[in-house]
Amino acid sequence: MRKLLTAVILFALPMLASAQIENPVKWDFTAKKIDATTYELHMTATVESNWHLYAQEAGEGPVPTSFKLTKNPLVTPVGKIREVGKLHKAFDKNFDSELKYYENQVDFVQKVTVKGKAATKVKGSVEFMVCDDHQCLPPKEVEFAISVGGK
Repeated sequence: MRKLLTAVILFALPMLASAQIENPVKWDFTAKKIDATTYELHMTATVESNWHLYAQEAGEGPVPTSFKLTKNPLVTPVGKIREVGKLHKAFDKNFDSELKYYENQVDFVQKVTVKGKAATKVKGSVEFMVCDDHQCLPPKEVEFAISVGGK
């Protein structure tokens, strides 16, 4: 019996090791210079087909996409983070609520002003949740650092 159990474990380990954690969202973080002291931070999510990423104001139920910016004395956020993409609204029977979400790609844009001429970084994190027609993945947090200022 012990040999059989050992054999089963040895055969099962490679299969368990090859199982991949699903990660249907890829993030890209960039800055676009608007003028000498103003930048747009672009936090772009590319979502695999059949998955959707919830908006910042998603509705009742799922974890909405949210951003935390680390305080930096050289950088001042201007206004709120805008969402640029095709917003979908649909009733979700799993959450029993009308929800707002994006498919394929969405660009979250935050305008900032930089004090002085020194190069610096805007650091922070994004927390988000994705679902498909059958399941939702637990909320995930991704840290980022975007270079702004300087020449």
